[in-house]
Amino acid sequence: MKLLLHICCGPCALFPLQQLRGAGHEVTGYFYNHNIHPYQEYARRRDTAIQMAEQAAMPLIVQDDYDLEGFLSHVAATPDQRCSYCYTSRLQSAGQAAANGNFEAFTASLLYSRYQKHDEIRALGERIGNEYGVPFYYQDFRPGWQEGIRLSKERGLYRQQYCGCIYSEKERYLPRKEG
Repeated sequence: MKLLLHICCGPCALFPLQQLRGAGHEVTGYFYNHNIHPYQEYARRRDTAIQMAEQAAMPLIVQDDYDLEGFLSHVAATPDQRCSYCYTSRLQSAGQAAANGNFEAFTASLLYSRYQKHDEIRALGERIGNEYGVPFYYQDFRPGWQEGIRLSKERGLYRQQYCGCIYSEKERYLPRKEG
């Protein structure tokens, strides 16, 4: 199957790419992540995705649109719901790119992370797939978490320490409140 893989970052795409190719799929990467803050972090993750794609001989589409203002305008009033907007906007962009590129399906490296809201990503992907007429390919890549870390270190890829948005960066440095 000709499949478009939304890539949140290079390291998170390694295990899904390995699994998808192992199942016989023809995979093209798609980088669109307007949520990443600050710009230097965005550029580093974009460049690492390009590096990973070159190492893996994977075609990569880069939607190089750093729309921090757009991201913030959608999440500032309700930061506790930011992940839903973030998943939706990125999957929507990937679904549209998959439809425009005549892909048979699309998926996301977000399904690799054990820190993301997996069920929500799946439901949104399926809804967006129906909207664009391109199925969302679901696979739980989380069992390969350690293997992906090993592969990224072996390849010398930059590994980030937070999800990407300004709020997750804040949470990285501030102690969690007991609740």
